[in-house]
Amino acid sequence: MALAEFNLIKQFFTRPAKQGSTQLAVGDDCALLAVPEGFELAITVDTMVEGVHFFTDVDPKHLGYKLLAVNLSDLASMGAEPVAITLALTMPKVDALWLESFAQGLFALADKYAVDLIGGDTTSGPLTLTIQAMGLVPRQQALRRSAAKVGDLIYVTGCIGDAGLGLKVKQGYVGDKGLPVLDRFNTPEPRVVEGLALRSVANACVDISDGLVADLGHILEKSSVGARLDYQKIPVSDAVMAYINDTRDWRMPLIAGDDYELCFTVAPENVAELSIDCTCIGIIEQEQGLRLERAGQVSDFVVGGFEHFS
Repeated sequence: MALAEFNLIKQFFTRPAKQGSTQLAVGDDCALLAVPEGFELAITVDTMVEGVHFFTDVDPKHLGYKLLAVNLSDLASMGAEPVAITLALTMPKVDALWLESFAQGLFALADKYAVDLIGGDTTSGPLTLTIQAMGLVPRQQALRRSAAKVGDLIYVTGCIGDAGLGLKVKQGYVGDKGLPVLDRFNTPEPRVVEGLALRSVANACVDISDGLVADLGHILEKSSVGARLDYQKIPVSDAVMAYINDTRDWRMPLIAGDDYELCFTVAPENVAELSIDCTCIGIIEQEQGLRLERAGQVSDFVVGGFEHFS
């Protein structure tokens, strides 16, 4: 092995702390974080496995970036400000050039949000990457999936379906607007700023990782409510619209994952307080289940998103 484990960590993943909450980072058996008075610690973890979450020819810089982005997206969905991460790397071999590029992508996003890497683990095996991310949120202000109310309006940030189309381009679909959607697939932008802005406005929130319908479904289930979506109001890019017109696959923006936009609900009386770019796509209803209004017809929509063990 070209690099011993501790030399690997020191060379690629040891950096000065940026957060005041970080009391002790890489180098001891445990890290130490201080939680300020009046705050709670939000914790999430995501794993990416070669051949399941990413292609074998992925640019390691993109992989490092995306691995962190999907975790920051989870924190954003709860209105938590990211502060620190731990990283577990399982690799078939040590490749210094691969690690250098991976670390560049990871820290490009970490530096944007002043996130500290405070610890982790390395081991030998099939390429598997895990980040645990921690964020701070004022006590009792975390956004949850279980707080949607009947009459709430449903909003999303950004455009829906770009990452799904990027995946189709990777799989061979040929479109004339491929590069932007590939960027959305490879390097999604976690909506951290938007999540912070929603803390005092939104009732319920979720990030769109497994598909709009599937993730909105989590809000509906946890809140014991239903919803009606207006298909024509769902924001899609020119590339996605061109794909729909070309293939007639109008369901794709509803069920494709990896967008990492936020889907949230807001009481009508609080809509004027929204300070972020977002689009209203529907309404929360008493009757459980999801209904889709499209082409003048309203019908139940039951197709789910991606599931690992389906």
